[in-house]
Amino acid sequence: MRWACILLTQLALDGVLRGRVDQAQPLVLAAGPAQRRVIKAANPAAWQLGLKPGLSLIAAQAVASGFAVAEYQEQQIEHWQRFLAAWAYRFSSHVSLDYPRALLVEVESSLGLFGPWPRFEQRLRSELTELGFRHRIVVAPNAAAARALAGVHDGLMVDERSLRHHIERLPISRCGLAADSAAALARMGLRQVRQLLALPRDTLARRFPAEVLLHLDRLLGVQPQALDCYLPADEFEARIEFNFEVDSHQALLFPLRRLLSDLNAFLAGRDCGVQQFMLSLQHRKLEDTRLPIGLLAPERNTQLLFEVTRSRLEQLQLPGPVLALRLQARDLPAFVPQPQPLFAERPQQSQPWEQLRERLRARLGDQAVYGLVAVADHRPECSWRVDRQGGGERPPSGQPRPGWLLPEPQPLNDLLPEVLTGPERIESGWWDAGDLRRDYYLVRTRDGRLAWVWQAVDGSGPFMLQGWFA
Repeated sequence: MRWACILLTQLALDGVLRGRVDQAQPLVLAAGPAQRRVIKAANPAAWQLGLKPGLSLIAAQAVASGFAVAEYQEQQIEHWQRFLAAWAYRFSSHVSLDYPRALLVEVESSLGLFGPWPRFEQRLRSELTELGFRHRIVVAPNAAAARALAGVHDGLMVDERSLRHHIERLPISRCGLAADSAAALARMGLRQVRQLLALPRDTLARRFPAEVLLHLDRLLGVQPQALDCYLPADEFEARIEFNFEVDSHQALLFPLRRLLSDLNAFLAGRDCGVQQFMLSLQHRKLEDTRLPIGLLAPERNTQLLFEVTRSRLEQLQLPGPVLALRLQARDLPAFVPQPQPLFAERPQQSQPWEQLRERLRARLGDQAVYGLVAVADHRPECSWRVDRQGGGERPPSGQPRPGWLLPEPQPLNDLLPEVLTGPERIESGWWDAGDLRRDYYLVRTRDGRLAWVWQAVDGSGPFMLQGWFA
């Protein structure tokens, strides 16, 4: 087996930056009591101002100004780690969260599907960058070695033959040992793992806890390591809180797109789609404004979901400034991708019918776009019904039927039409007091139009127009 360790180097900071439009603004994350708040993380712009982790917020405000401050929240770190585990689940069924701020992904069984490791690695990196998370990636024969090597390397791929060489060169302070054991070894003058491996094992066993030798054996692949596998959640929920009040639809579009991008990553990991979800706009003193979004078929395309949601959001009257957006998706049906032709048959600027249909429903309303569904009834007036759910289906094969049926038959204003086909006799409806007995004909009028007409079975009366052919 080969394990890839995706080390998330600035998980808390990246989680906050993802909800901000201006990511170049200096930003620090602070934690602690109000009298002694300490900087826990800082983005590159804040580092340039001289702000760095460990500095008190009071001292930071004395050093520089014009930087933003956000709360450092440990629970958010866990949230984003689990979110990325759901994203990684699309690439492997063995994903572990046993190490903080890191993902362990078994990749050897996935190479046949996603290609050789360089191409697979490039895909992982591009998607993580698009999601907004900085990272390091290292591949090793076991999970412990991958995690330890990711602390000092990026882009390294180690096989069984070179594993010991790379492990020996690791600093003891960064090889994954407990802090007290690493400090005791440092006081003995040991700096690298190779110096530790050169010591007699019985001496180490007497002077240090058993976990030291066990960890060394796991690094070298001598002892196996049992990992807990991640199981994706059954529903999706995400929230973006703003650091100011938003009172315009336009300012909500950036965080909305970020939420839908996260939803797409979650759905791809579960190989499912979404057909309905709830967007909640949270206010300071008012009840949440809830905007339900429903689709005709399961989807997970970020652009389509964004266009549909944006169209419905723009029609919404905001009752007050918005402080946060929350997106919840509980119904996650299976996703069946639409078949795509090998060669493009439509211009690039046009849209597939499924996407156009959803955009029209979002802009015009759910009741404004509908299809027609054939019903098992021979009477023309009863053989169709309006379908507002699935977009319609094809009528049963048989005799040709016009695409335009009149609401009520009316006399044909043509004394001598040309009969092309017919008669086709229809007798039906005796069970619901709608009995009819008619002979139907396909005729051409004097002005060249094709009409569907009927006449009483005894030949009496005029031709009655039922509909027109295109």
